[in-house]
Amino acid sequence: MHNILFLHDTALSTPRGAELTINELVLLGSEKGYTTTIDLLKDFSITQTSIKKASLVVVNSTSRCAYERQLILYLLNEKVLYIKMEYDYNFCMRRNILCTVDPSVKNCCNSNKFHLFRRLFAESLLNIFQSPKHYDAHYNFYGEALGDPLIMPPTIAVEKLKVSAIKNEDSIPFFGDLNYLKGGNAYLEYAKEHPDLQFHVYGNNRLQRDMPPNIIFFKPVENAKVLDILGKTKQFICLPVWPEPSGRLAAEAFLSGCELITNDRVGTFSFNFYPNHKEQAFMEMKQAPEAFWNSINDILNQPKIDTKCTSLGYVLIYKSYGGLGDIFFAIPAIYKLAKVSKSLHFAVAPRLLDFFKKHLIGVTVVNEESVKHKESMYDVVYELGNYPAFKGYDLAHALRYPTHKKVKQHAIQHYIDTVAKLHSQIDNQFDLYPYFERHLDSRNLYYVVHPGAGFLLKIWPTENYARLIEYLFELYPHLNCKIIQGPNDPDISKYFTKNTEHIEYITGGMIEVGNSMEGALFHIGNDAGITHVAGSFNVPTVGIYGPTGPGSWGSFALNNVLIWGKKGVCNLRCNYDVILHCEHRICLHSITVNRVVEALFVLLQKAYPEQKSIVKVNPEIKLERSFYDCLIKLNDSEILLEYNNNSMKAKVEALLLNEIIALDEDEEFLQVIDVLNKHNIIFFVPNFKS
Repeated sequence: MHNILFLHDTALSTPRGAELTINELVLLGSEKGYTTTIDLLKDFSITQTSIKKASLVVVNSTSRCAYERQLILYLLNEKVLYIKMEYDYNFCMRRNILCTVDPSVKNCCNSNKFHLFRRLFAESLLNIFQSPKHYDAHYNFYGEALGDPLIMPPTIAVEKLKVSAIKNEDSIPFFGDLNYLKGGNAYLEYAKEHPDLQFHVYGNNRLQRDMPPNIIFFKPVENAKVLDILGKTKQFICLPVWPEPSGRLAAEAFLSGCELITNDRVGTFSFNFYPNHKEQAFMEMKQAPEAFWNSINDILNQPKIDTKCTSLGYVLIYKSYGGLGDIFFAIPAIYKLAKVSKSLHFAVAPRLLDFFKKHLIGVTVVNEESVKHKESMYDVVYELGNYPAFKGYDLAHALRYPTHKKVKQHAIQHYIDTVAKLHSQIDNQFDLYPYFERHLDSRNLYYVVHPGAGFLLKIWPTENYARLIEYLFELYPHLNCKIIQGPNDPDISKYFTKNTEHIEYITGGMIEVGNSMEGALFHIGNDAGITHVAGSFNVPTVGIYGPTGPGSWGSFALNNVLIWGKKGVCNLRCNYDVILHCEHRICLHSITVNRVVEALFVLLQKAYPEQKSIVKVNPEIKLERSFYDCLIKLNDSEILLEYNNNSMKAKVEALLLNEIIALDEDEEFLQVIDVLNKHNIIFFVPNFKS
């Protein structure tokens, strides 16, 4: 006998659509001879035990479960046989995807949960949705990961409907709490416009508004009473704000013969039986529980599933809009597509052909100007455009970015999420470091600096770069410096005040830039395409950002430190026009050379822990010394070091003032060094001599 386990985060005594449906399914399953059990997700160890005993798990709502993430990972990692029955939009932190109807709602999803639910849907044996509209909303986010779903209308016990020939024209009911999402405001306004009618609310008032006298509140009633009231009701209002997945009450009102005042946000009304085929609706709702258990039976008795990957065929992909950095952001997504394609051709501008032909693996790079005349050769053509879609989606073959403004994450991940919609076996994890291979030559060690940018108003002052390079020559006189000097970049040479024989200018095209990055120890640059070229070779990077924040467009090297000069300095919200007319550019001018040096020390200590090191004191610290102690200030933090004796005082001052560690350091002094290092007051940076 098969044991079917239902996981749900709410007591089934709750008189709502999801709980009513689960109760009906559980009852019918028992009648069919299944052992049906329910776990309300209160104790993870008990839930694990229940899962191990189950033949199949039905995953219902989990958002209210305190261990939701652990539960989903357990289902996935243990290869549990399960199906996913969705009632809301549980991947969203709000559970209501209000962002799709309200432009002011942004970043409403937790990125970890969003991606976890894609796996949950992708690896489920069956995904069940409450209506075509409900499914379409999920498909917009997850695409082919949803597989071949079952779309179930509300499981209404149609035999319990009580349709009366005589309809009450004097009152309009509302079942459940009167709240914003369920259309409470619209119901209230309608009541104000019709003072001659009575409005009976069977629930609580959750609107912080004055109620007109014709709205009367009653205690909630059971479903049998709901059907009795609806059977006698002439008009029923259903104007939800959020996209209602199903709308069980709306369906019951429809079958009860009510005249409906509604909108396009009710899931039930997206079935093809609405509004003219009530008999069809009656039959489909009656058969919905049977359809569910027929699907369960098929899953339990089907032969082993063939998991062989279905190919997208011959694929052409464009990335014809956006800057150089945007192309590198899209490469992980392109690699994902290549894995599920017979062949993938990547179209780029002629100036980039040689570079990408040299470095991309498993992808054929073609000229975007000539391949446009050969698109008929391909099974599918995709245009990645630009994230976000600054130019809209008017480009031919353009893919949409469904997670834009909904999931707060790097642009790379938005590209991946977008192509993951196209194939169920594209996972949406960013896991590739580096894109291109890097080769360090111990006989020719150097670092790379790019003081320019495609948009010159995003650059850190050029004279600061000159001071920084001169400092680095004092620190590393045995290292060379390669400066990327584009045709429109500012001329840094006139700002140097010291010997520049160790500097080489890279003025060629992308092949020369790539050759420089291949052997670089580290890179320092602005929010510009070259910084992302460094990321593609996984070169440790310090990125200097001003008007544009690094959240979506930061350096993606495994080891990187980002400086955002705007934070805490300027509260203006920058767009293109604001940047153009900004006279002070304080976000960039406020970044000192010492702050960049500090960021570099943090980076190098993290990126090269195996190298022999030298001690360097953070140039950003401020010291207040006395005979007995030393107060160290760094940004908003303070550390007070109290001297136990003159020897300790001498050692600490030698360290902080002269960057010298005494050779006879004792255990207590080593503890001081460890504390200072953990607080970024001193660093152990590589000397790059071995």
